[in-house]
Amino acid sequence: MKAPQAKKIEKILEIHGDRRVDNYFWMNERENPEVVQYLEEENAYADFVMKDTEAFQEELFEEMKARYKKDDESLPYLFNGYWYIVRYEEGKEYPIFCRKYQSLENPEEILLDVNVLAEGHDYFEVGSVAVSPDNELASFSTDSVSRRIYTINFKNLKTGEILADTIENTTGKAVWANDNEHVFYTRKDDSLRAFQVYRHELGTDSSEDVLIFHEEDETFDVNVFKTKSLEYIFIASSSTISDEHRFIPSNDVFADWIIIQPRIDDLEYSVEHYEDEFYIITNADDSTNFKIVKTKINNCSMDNWVDVIPHRPEVLLEGFEIFKNYLVIEEREEGLLQIKIIDEKTQESYYLPFSDPTYTAYIGTNLEFETEVLRYGYTSLTQPGSTYEYNMKEKTTVLLKQQEVLGGKFNPENYISERIWAASRDGEAEVPISLVYHKDTKKSADTPLLLYGYGSYGHTVDASFSNVRLSILDRGFIYAIAHIRGGEYLGREWYEEGKMLEKKNTFFDFIDAAKHLIHENYTSSKHLYAMGGSAGGLLVGAVVNYEPALFNGIVAQVPFVDVVSTMLDETIPLTTGEYDEWGNPNDEEYYHYMKDYSPYDNVEAKSYPNMLITTGFHDSQVQYWEPAKWTAKLRELKTDENILVFKTDMSAGHGGASGRFESLKEDALEYAFILKLENR
Repeated sequence: MKAPQAKKIEKILEIHGDRRVDNYFWMNERENPEVVQYLEEENAYADFVMKDTEAFQEELFEEMKARYKKDDESLPYLFNGYWYIVRYEEGKEYPIFCRKYQSLENPEEILLDVNVLAEGHDYFEVGSVAVSPDNELASFSTDSVSRRIYTINFKNLKTGEILADTIENTTGKAVWANDNEHVFYTRKDDSLRAFQVYRHELGTDSSEDVLIFHEEDETFDVNVFKTKSLEYIFIASSSTISDEHRFIPSNDVFADWIIIQPRIDDLEYSVEHYEDEFYIITNADDSTNFKIVKTKINNCSMDNWVDVIPHRPEVLLEGFEIFKNYLVIEEREEGLLQIKIIDEKTQESYYLPFSDPTYTAYIGTNLEFETEVLRYGYTSLTQPGSTYEYNMKEKTTVLLKQQEVLGGKFNPENYISERIWAASRDGEAEVPISLVYHKDTKKSADTPLLLYGYGSYGHTVDASFSNVRLSILDRGFIYAIAHIRGGEYLGREWYEEGKMLEKKNTFFDFIDAAKHLIHENYTSSKHLYAMGGSAGGLLVGAVVNYEPALFNGIVAQVPFVDVVSTMLDETIPLTTGEYDEWGNPNDEEYYHYMKDYSPYDNVEAKSYPNMLITTGFHDSQVQYWEPAKWTAKLRELKTDENILVFKTDMSAGHGGASGRFESLKEDALEYAFILKLENR
């Protein structure tokens, strides 16, 4: 079977006196039958190329699935008189939301069985479930298209009746006022930006809902939330570099909204409430890695902020949790997350001890102020996810739940994790790399290694456990994460040095990490593979243009690869909010810088590695046509005989398939592709 050859329709794109020719621009016509036909032809070709792995894909899928507990349930948490649990039943794909009154020994009450709601849908997801303060009603939101546009409905928990109220085109989140009669929610505009907050009164048509706030600035989006104390409702308006928060008491939906601090460029802050004060984490006063301040509720502008945890240049503050007698800080130093306990009475402070060389630790769900117990989570590349309860007074720890790995083969002692550092080419940094491998895997030029990266938005890919990953570790692979610039692994400056006009640092860090792994004899180019999704797809797409011979194969999941055209099109979802991340190509300097690394714009007549590219037809974050165009241009220009397969899930979006286990089929395809290359 021959690979598809997409037709070419010349499209001239001109700006700043520069002329680009895009022969595949026509693929953005979602309703065009020829577009759908091309995607289906590519799917058929992908199936043809991968046909010899079909049985192996099924083996991998069953192997991965077998490690999961089929009737698993979440750790119960107590809220407003009820214990809440999310559980799964064997043979079913979707969660069941439940609660029990006061005691876990009491009968279960099912709030929502998503398996019932999902019947007849190829894709189905519940965005959120929120129970009213009087415990009698629940809001829930659903998406059956995978565009992350949710419809909010309501259920009477006493009678089981679904109310007539329906609110469409929302972010999925509903926040109850304390009167049990009103909810606040956020709507999306045509480009899927969250831009308006409305108030809905139960029993009325959503067309009568009151617009509370409209965010006019297209680089900002909005969110609505309730404080841990349940006493205040907040609207947060945020861009990449600035925040603005306004609030009302939860008891008075008609109150005037009060702004804490009007937005200022490069001022970021977020807010929590305790007693008569707001606690704020902020980068004010040049606090690059953030500090914590507090202020009285009735006098809360920035002039009145008082330091609680001062800025420390070497420590990134990531979050905090307030208790009556304790303040708990989540912070990051030299890349590793720490949890710090501060006794507010004695001012004694100390850190919880963690021993793995690379790991993830985080503050868990803590809904009460008047407690001495902290719930936190921990995982590493060798340790399954665990939730602990730590008594801050007694300094004792209890393991509440650890992710079970079924199948009888997993033993954490059989795996080794490390963290190493690679010198960057600019001499400005050392790039951390987290690694894990089976103890029987020897490091050598013949050892296969899968290198993962992301490196954008300040999002840090921490070292955590994966059930799925065991399928390649047990087949002799080393798995590595390159903590490259563009993430915040080494603090806020690590992010700043990998965005805008320094974005190329992200790609060069990944290349330098790969070359270091080869130099240190972990692997060789013949056995080295790269993987990244979304902005991580941009990463691997740029890297194969810069260094096409460095990797034997790449997997690009829902890749953002047509950077210039996307960032010039303000009608595409999320574009305007991205200007502070990538720059605005309407500015000539940014245009040329972007064009210089954009994977689609830099495809050339040369050899490329083996490539698997995936997307979802309904993707709301990276439109399907970006990887489609990229694939078509690669097919036209590449000079090698290496494999290039492009797979579109015609029913899914950015997050892939819905359901608990369906997404494992995508993992199985990716691993089968890599192992096919390795075993050739």
